[in-house]
Amino acid sequence: MKLTLYGKAGCCLCDEARAAVAEVREDVSFDLEEVDVSLDPRLNREYGERIPVIDVNGEEAFELGVDAAALRKLLDTVQT
Repeated sequence: MKLTLYGKAGCCLCDEARAAVAEVREDVSFDLEEVDVSLDPRLNREYGERIPVIDVNGEEAFELGVDAAALRKLLDTVQT
């Protein structure tokens, strides 16, 4: 399972999403990739107003934030 977190430095919502991801990752195994959208003009146009965006296995799952409980619940359904 692969989770991608689209965000950027200095984004407090991204920091909160990163913390929720880290909390869930203590109990659930998945690959994590963090992408800074401010480094790519195309990604900035696509995600810039919606960050953080969390993608699970190629599908957008959350935008503008996530909490650990919601992420854990989603990942439990993806694993089964």
